[in-house]
Amino acid sequence: MNLNISLLLLLLFLGCDTKEEGGTTVKRPNIVLIIADDQGWGDLSISGNSNLSTPNIDALAQNGVSFENFYVQPVCSPTRAEILCGRQFQRLGVYGTSAGGERLNLDETTIAEVFKKAGYQTAAYGKWHSGMQPPYHPNSRGFDDFYGFASGHWGNYFDPLIEHNGKLVKGKGFLADDLTNRALEFIIKNKEKPFLLYVPYNTPHSPMQVPDKYWNKFKDKVLTEKHRDTIIEDPNFTRAALAMVENIDDNVGRIINKLQELNLEENTIIVYLSDNGPNGWRWNAGMRGKKGSVDEGGVRSPLFISWKNTIPTSKNITQITSAIDILPTLAGLAGIEAKTQKPLDGLNTEPLIFEENPSWESRFIYNHWNDKTSVRSQEFRLDDENRLYHIPSDLSQTRDVAKDYPEVYTSHLNAKENWQKEVPVASKSIRPFTLGHPKFITTQLPARDGIAHGGIKRSNKYPNCSFFTNWKNLSDSITWDVEVLSEGDYEVILYYTCTEKNVGSTILLELDSNSLGKKITEYHDTPLSGMENDRIPRIESYIKDFKPVSMGIMKLKKGKGQLTLRASEIIGEEVIDFRLLLFNKLN
Repeated sequence: MNLNISLLLLLLFLGCDTKEEGGTTVKRPNIVLIIADDQGWGDLSISGNSNLSTPNIDALAQNGVSFENFYVQPVCSPTRAEILCGRQFQRLGVYGTSAGGERLNLDETTIAEVFKKAGYQTAAYGKWHSGMQPPYHPNSRGFDDFYGFASGHWGNYFDPLIEHNGKLVKGKGFLADDLTNRALEFIIKNKEKPFLLYVPYNTPHSPMQVPDKYWNKFKDKVLTEKHRDTIIEDPNFTRAALAMVENIDDNVGRIINKLQELNLEENTIIVYLSDNGPNGWRWNAGMRGKKGSVDEGGVRSPLFISWKNTIPTSKNITQITSAIDILPTLAGLAGIEAKTQKPLDGLNTEPLIFEENPSWESRFIYNHWNDKTSVRSQEFRLDDENRLYHIPSDLSQTRDVAKDYPEVYTSHLNAKENWQKEVPVASKSIRPFTLGHPKFITTQLPARDGIAHGGIKRSNKYPNCSFFTNWKNLSDSITWDVEVLSEGDYEVILYYTCTEKNVGSTILLELDSNSLGKKITEYHDTPLSGMENDRIPRIESYIKDFKPVSMGIMKLKKGKGQLTLRASEIIGEEVIDFRLLLFNKLN
């Protein structure tokens, strides 16, 4: 490593503000960590995709280092967990993407907590997807400011109902643009302080919504780069996804421009990556698999790290790296100690960034999802069916070379078996949804986290932004296993829709011996929406405008129990469609 850089990093480690020769003040570097949602490795012009242009994201690679063989997990919440904690997601309690399976265990330390302890201002703007109810909420995991949504996906990207530090608010404009606006405000506010800014965008995850400016460029575009099996590619879905990526690129450019405008670029580390493979069959350099797959195409992500005048430019790092390396690497670059409650699985990649011939031990990277596990070494991948592929010569994983490399095959097979013993699949043990954290006023209990009984149906099989409907009988109910964390009086707000002919039913909310009743006296009948902004028909639930009504005040005692929502009287054919309960602590 360059001697001056080594000295600088040592000085940064020793204190927030230090002096170099000549009296120049050196501050700890800011961190801007940007994650795209469902963007494939091939969804960038720097990857060789001529279908789109991403000059701002490409510039991060050109002005910094690019990790050629960087791997995440096949879906959203596992990757986010690894980025946040620097540990394999199976160790963190994460086993799903909704209904509580996305939550990080409470004895884990997040990147925000590490940097906050070092004096950083912290913020997260976008898709959290690691737990909604405090203490799983981002505000209780080290982030001072949060604006976005906690679910795995959202139902509308234009002026959506989202949250700001636990309070429901109305977004302004296209969500990715709005998140960027918040990021810019945070940068301006904290320009004199070291900050960690986490921007997990919600795009190009479906629903496929994007402003006209971007869609009009792509809607009739002839795609020059296509998936290797053109029959299974949906060209319009590809066009929508790429339009959304170009929107991300513009927003990345806005962040870079603001840092330049405020003379912060030389003291800011910018990181860009995606959370899994592409969410559709489209060009991805011929790699096998997409989102959800443990093959190369499902888990390879771009990773660019830029820090003007400090790290090398246009450097391509070929060693395999992983999402678990993000936390230790950023802590190392910032000169702070990555103090976590549990040992990190990830490695600090500074030697790869700064050194020409780094001493770097060979390693295995493990990808797992849906009971499938694959193992990646520097040159090979052992897939979930224990077929071995030489990736540099066979990116598409078409030829099993296990017989050609028997020793390599055995080493990978042993590595997989040992890893499966050491890091078993996360247990789907029941962790109740927390309610009434003593340091937070509001707790949300959405339909996403509830269990329907009787004839009640979910609006869509994907629960993240769904609601409950078809509530017709007294025997029907919705339940949540909860743990009340602090005793007190709570005002309960119910979000519902109801047709005029069905007004009059009485809703009963029960927890242990406590109950609360509310008669629905006003109809609120709104149509399904979302399709008016969709460029491609969605697979997730459409949404509605739900009306909030106070059910009254409920006294809760600490402890675990089952919260039940049912009807004690039904007027008409159906009760209500249900979206959300809010518990606001009064004392």
